[in-house]
Amino acid sequence: MNSSSLSTLSLAILGLISQRSMSGYDLKRVFTDTPMGQFSASPGAIYPALKRLATAEFIDSKREAADSLRPREVYSLTKKGKAALATHLTQPVTVDSVTWKLDELILGFAFMRPIIGKKATLAFLKQLHQQTERHAKSLQTHLDASRSDFSQE
Repeated sequence: MNSSSLSTLSLAILGLISQRSMSGYDLKRVFTDTPMGQFSASPGAIYPALKRLATAEFIDSKREAADSLRPREVYSLTKKGKAALATHLTQPVTVDSVTWKLDELILGFAFMRPIIGKKATLAFLKQLHQQTERHAKSLQTHLDASRSDFSQE
């Protein structure tokens, strides 16, 4: 796994863990109790994603309360994970990403400033604006052509 192959769920998990260490249950609660539920609330998706991120060494886990009846694995971001997240968040915004991955762009924006800083976050917003305008102009051109086709019938 590399930063360019992060799934939207992996991006969400890394972004959340970058804010504070969390257990799988903590992540499930965030996905269940907030608008982030669109990314997943399923333990059947969250725990395998955590395993993939740990295998890629993007996150570490530490067992808390190991001597209790309910020990928890708490995950934190590694330096490699933070670098992968930063690389993913600084990918250029394209018309294709605006068209097909807008939810991922907005999700990434939610985690940007602490990871890549104010200057890079503002650069992202400028690219997002430019590419959104390009996409809107393309849609308008398509709409105008469609109207012309219908008026000729």
